[in-house]
Amino acid sequence: MIEYRNLRVALLGGGSVGAQVARLLLEQKDELASRVGAGLELIGIAVRDVDAERTVDLPRELFTTDAESLILGADVVIELIGGIEPARSYILLAINSGADVVTANKALLAAHGPELFEAADKVGAQLNYEAAVAGAIPIVRPLRDSLAGDQVNRILGIVNGTTNFILDRMDTEGSSLEEALAVATELGYAEADPTADIGGYDAAQKAALLASLAFHTTVPLESVYREGITKVTAQQIESARKAGFVIKLLAICERLVHPETGVEGVSARVYPAFVHRSHPLASVHGANNAVFVEAEAAGSLMFYGAGAGGVQTASAVLGDLVSLARRHVVGGPGFAASNHADLPVFEIGSVTTRYAITLEVTDEPGVLATIASVFSDHGVSLAQVEQSMTPASTGTASHEAVPSTATLVIGTHEATEAALAATVASLAANSVVTNVASVLRVEGA
Repeated sequence: MIEYRNLRVALLGGGSVGAQVARLLLEQKDELASRVGAGLELIGIAVRDVDAERTVDLPRELFTTDAESLILGADVVIELIGGIEPARSYILLAINSGADVVTANKALLAAHGPELFEAADKVGAQLNYEAAVAGAIPIVRPLRDSLAGDQVNRILGIVNGTTNFILDRMDTEGSSLEEALAVATELGYAEADPTADIGGYDAAQKAALLASLAFHTTVPLESVYREGITKVTAQQIESARKAGFVIKLLAICERLVHPETGVEGVSARVYPAFVHRSHPLASVHGANNAVFVEAEAAGSLMFYGAGAGGVQTASAVLGDLVSLARRHVVGGPGFAASNHADLPVFEIGSVTTRYAITLEVTDEPGVLATIASVFSDHGVSLAQVEQSMTPASTGTASHEAVPSTATLVIGTHEATEAALAATVASLAANSVVTNVASVLRVEGA
């Protein structure tokens, strides 16, 4: 049997993930070689500063600032520097020089995925990105390979560990969002600038990748509807608990039929929503992630695990590396990105969902009838209404009584997002409504 030559691996980035990838490559080289059928030789690590302090003790001679020369000498390039540039240029250089690429760069793939996949397809290279979505959870390869003969209808996922930690702490500890965010920052779950996480941007990038993969359709990032958790309050968390729900930031990718045209298409969206405590996603605690997949033949599948962390993400990177390395040994072209379905991507208004709406209204005869009429006018059916009273003030300095108010928590049956949004707008403009205190969607039930 002819022994295959060592495969040269170039690593771009020496941060928390990159350092763990390098450590595992060095420490487990014999085991990895037996799995691949060839040795994996780490030929260098491209960084901005070779003398910077590292979290892992690695041989100094591996570090270089000359990323381009490193790339041109590699069979496989692992990109872990993040951002758009120079990551995009480095990946294109690697592909065009004949190397395969592993990346964890969700922002780059969400923005330039089609360009990069097309470049790889032209030269028969492979671009793997398991670590770009949900950290250590294996979801990309199951969607691409295991479910290749099935039709995925819906993906419902918690794909951002920072926001899940915050919302979980608000639910279990009674913390405010600000308090929970402070703890997340202290523990290293949140960045100094947490906007990408709490604003839903990180989850939206992952939703774009998942939808493109699951539905064989290019889903641009700008087509993903996005709401973060910045407006979620402790009162909403408490209301959800009393009603038997938790609030989770969800990424939802769905195959659907347009309610007006009857055309089949897809939707990708991110927003905080009520999830019933009996649903598997409700039990996802801390900074963990979970992805719930609904397929035509396979039924419901759930993937659960750590959504972040250096060594956890490194596991996904090495899984991609072993897959690519095996292809080098046995030969053959890489897997091309599939966008053959080319389904239209619908806006949020075409989605069918349910709402939980909290209103503050004047406490007077006929209010419930007025509210019900607003819902009826927009074709939205009420599922349940709960009412609590706010006691009237004893009066002002002029001894005029201040009218008491009532709080209504209204659950709807399914309706289009457009109809529900129009209903909320009409409620806000109605004279009997003093405040639309909260609007959240209900998912997973």
